[in-house]
Formats: sequence, C-alpha cells, structure tokens
Amino acid sequence: MKVLFLGDVVGKVGVQAVKALLPRLIARTSADLVVANAENSETGVGVTPEGAQALLSAEVDLLTSGNHIWSKKQILPFLEQQPVRLLRPANYPEGAPGRGHTLVETRGGRKLGVINLEGRVFMRPLDDPFRVGLRLVEELRKSTSCIVVDIHAEATSEKNAIGVYLDGKVSAVIGSHTHVQTADERILPGGTAFITDAGMCGPLDSVIGIKKELSVERFLTQRPAGFEVAKGQVYVQGVLVDIDESTGLSRGIERIREPMPGT
Repeated sequence: MKVLFLGDVVGKVGVQAVKALLPRLIARTSADLVVANAENSETGVGVTPEGAQALLSAEVDLLTSGNHIWSKKQILPFLEQQPVRLLRPANYPEGAPGRGHTLVETRGGRKLGVINLEGRVFMRPLDDPFRVGLRLVEELRKSTSCIVVDIHAEATSEKNAIGVYLDGKVSAVIGSHTHVQTADERILPGGTAFITDAGMCGPLDSVIGIKKELSVERFLTQRPAGFEVAKGQVYVQGVLVDIDESTGLSRGIERIREPMPGT
C-alpha cells in the first residue's frame, strides 16, 4: 500500500495547489490513499467546512489537524460527521468534539488506520500523546496492521521520541506543525517510516507560509500581528510511504516537493 501524506496546507493558495497538483502526484506515485493536514487551510490558521470539502473533493481521502483545529467555530459540526473525514488530535480531553483516529479504505477495500496526536513541549498541556497513541494503535491493529500517525508537535525531540516509542508498532510516524520539511526521512530499526516534519503546501518565500513582514513584526515588537498568507511560488510538500501490507511495516519513504506552475 502506498500512502501519500501532505504537510500542513496553508491558506487558499495551499488548497489550490493541492487541487492542481494532486492528480498528477497520484498518477506518478501510484498512491492508494492520500492524507493531508488541513489545520491551516483557512487564512493560514484554522479550517472551515468549505476548505475541508475542497480538499476532500481534490482526491484527499482523510484530513488531519492540530492545535488550530478550534480556530474556526464553524468547523465543530463538521468534526462530528460520520463517516469521519477530518481528525482532531486524539489526546484532547474526553468530550472534545470529533475523533482522533479512524480507518480509511482504498477502493479495493484495503484498510489504513490513521491516528492524529498533538505534542506537549512548547504547546498545550494535553493528555500524554505517547500512551494515548499506543492505546489507539492497539485498538486499530484489531482491524489493520497498516497504521500512520500524524504527530503535530513543535519540538523535534518529541517527534523523534514518538517515532522511537512506536517503532515496529505502526507503519509510519510523520511529523507536522512546523511547516519546514526536514531531510531526515528514514526507516527506523523496527520497520516504521519516519520524518520529523513533512513540510507544508504553501508559499516558500514566507515565514512558515505567512507574510514575512508580519512575522518579523511579531518578533520585533512582541505584539500580536494578524495572519496573512504570503504570495509567490507555492509548493506541495509531503512524503510517500510504501507499506508492506503483510506486516504493516514500511519498505520505503520518499520526500515530495512539487512547485505549482504559474505561482
């Protein structure tokens, strides 16, 4: 099974880039399923039902998210829809809207488990993503040995530690949130594919997708500044994971970095 995971989609330009490039990427990689992190797809922070539907209609099979999932209140009813098409981090307190894990299927009925976790270092003091993740892995393994984890976290050390903790138990641990694609993709000793951060689908001439001047102002003044998605060349970034369905372990992981023509 080949799974294409797309890094954080930033703003409408990111959505447009996914819509424009994804059919070509699926054809080139022979991807069976596509997962994308959508938490910044609306104005660079948050996601709306319209933005989620735009990505799902562009051949994305499942959306994950992170700490900005609650930024647009209109997304809350969408999180409760069945079947689940948008995940929120699983380690939010009990009673939070939506779900943090689910099963998706290929057209041929092959199943992939997906778990969405959020880190705690430099972020909110949520439930333990390590133990929550392991519990959900054990639950999903009753239905499939193929499992992908999106660890949405700030600290590279925490992402790497999650990878080590789940090595041999899941097919892939893929980092998101920092929007900067790392060059450490590899297969861990136990057979789990890993990358610290898959990158983003958004404009590279920016500060993690946001207009440079606004980001610099935040650092210089230590005052809040609005989020405005930058302009310029837009890239679709992510990874392609090749999973051995007989074991649930990975045979390979490849970084994806595609420019959108005309931007």
